[in-house]
Amino acid sequence: MEMEIDLEDEDFDKMFKKVMKFELLTINEIKIICEKSKEIFMKEPTILEISPPITLVGDIHGQFQDLMEIFYQQGYPKDGISFIFIGDFVDRGLNSVEVFLILLLLKIQYPNQVFMTRGNHESRLITQQYGFYDEILRKYGSSVVWQYFTDVFNAIPLGGLINNKIYCLHGGLSPENNKIDDIKKVNRIGDVPRNGLCCDMLWSDPEDRNGWAINSRGAGYTWGYDCSEEFLHINNLKFISRAHQLIMKGYNWCHNRQVLSIFSAPNYCYRCGNEAAIIEIEDENNYNFKTYSSAPKDVYFKRRKKGKERRDSADIDGDGEEDVEMEDENKKNNEDDNNKLDEQSEREERMREMNEDYFHLKYELRYFV
Repeated sequence: MEMEIDLEDEDFDKMFKKVMKFELLTINEIKIICEKSKEIFMKEPTILEISPPITLVGDIHGQFQDLMEIFYQQGYPKDGISFIFIGDFVDRGLNSVEVFLILLLLKIQYPNQVFMTRGNHESRLITQQYGFYDEILRKYGSSVVWQYFTDVFNAIPLGGLINNKIYCLHGGLSPENNKIDDIKKVNRIGDVPRNGLCCDMLWSDPEDRNGWAINSRGAGYTWGYDCSEEFLHINNLKFISRAHQLIMKGYNWCHNRQVLSIFSAPNYCYRCGNEAAIIEIEDENNYNFKTYSSAPKDVYFKRRKKGKERRDSADIDGDGEEDVEMEDENKKNNEDDNNKLDEQSEREERMREMNEDYFHLKYELRYFV
């Protein structure tokens, strides 16, 4: 029997502010968030139908400060900005719990502006191998929270259609089915199977050749130029937008601009040195890429949220222009803020360093998934 959830927006806003301050929510609060967000996801179709304008975001992988950088550059849903996050919210990074909670809380508060599709890391098996499960045990000393989160994983949609022209999902195509109308009928509820259409949608990768081949990842397939061309033709689509692969410059076109790969975790695993990217979509013919580097490790979002400083590392590809204002008064305010670091900030910094040391000790980078 599911718990009745009758909370006000103010209650979820309080939880949101707690997470932003790196304060651990109670297990009961997490249970409420998970049950409410699952209820919302269950009402959504397997393939979301989304109207632009919207900002598309690729892998985040628990890099909380870099997720905050996206919001810092783009704005929040409360500012009228819509987002679609196409999977891999957790694992690898140090703050998967906070990243996933922030996204779920935004989904609850702005269900028609925040959309999420499932990634291959949103599964019970993978999260036990790549950090999320261990992070929860360190923070809560119990696997109950992990069970709440994995129940939400099992309800998240698998893909989306933007303006009925851009097909977005985490992984890619499957030899089992190439018609969107049939994919919409797939029962997605449950853990990720070891093979089949649902598995391929989360695991497959494009390659510069023709035809299908077994994926070296051990799950899904690789597909070639001809497969993309056939899929787009049958479904009357412009291009496929997906994530799943580390891209050093943040985004990459392949298959003659039929497939776009986008990666939104800069300096992946805190050592890869890659840029990250997001894409602002007006329609299938009008879109801008924005690339950015990792957020400064010594700058917490609580000291950036006032908008007193605009990062110079942001780069916009397209017609947009970046408005940068550095007035003397703002500089002075920034200096005052930096001089007011209290005990809590120092404690957070020490915790971050301890977590990062632990992360590198336990999770040496072997291959990317």
